[in-house]
Amino acid sequence: MNADSRPVPAPAPRPVPPVPAWRRLAVPAGLFAAVAGVFAYVGAVDPNEPGHYPVCPLFRLTGLYCPGCGGLRSAHAFVHGDLGTALHDNAAGVVAYVGFAVLWAVWVARAARDRPLRLALGPAHLWAIGTLLLAFTVLRNLPAGAWLRP
Repeated sequence: MNADSRPVPAPAPRPVPPVPAWRRLAVPAGLFAAVAGVFAYVGAVDPNEPGHYPVCPLFRLTGLYCPGCGGLRSAHAFVHGDLGTALHDNAAGVVAYVGFAVLWAVWVARAARDRPLRLALGPAHLWAIGTLLLAFTVLRNLPAGAWLRP
């Protein structure tokens, strides 16, 4: 640049066209279809009958229940509307199913309004979730927590 030259102004940014609603809702709809398909399969193929699903490797090797043990039986009961059995088979799973449904509904509502879904899970939140799952696991393996076993 020399003394006789003038600065060239930057071109004005072009407006970004809005994203159509069907494109904003495609990913939540696809995830819903996948989850609904899995729940439909687990609802149709009873995990209480042996041979349909693999046994938990931790339970097979150690006899200890992991946080996911009973999750398929819980999902099967949940699909069939038996909430009591679902909670008995895996209470943490039922909390996760309901939490997912709420989060998905918020995601769809925000996507329909063209607003992003922002999850601000910090380390404290993740530690709290991990601690709750660890406590659930320990409690269901103690004699006092027999009511939490599948």
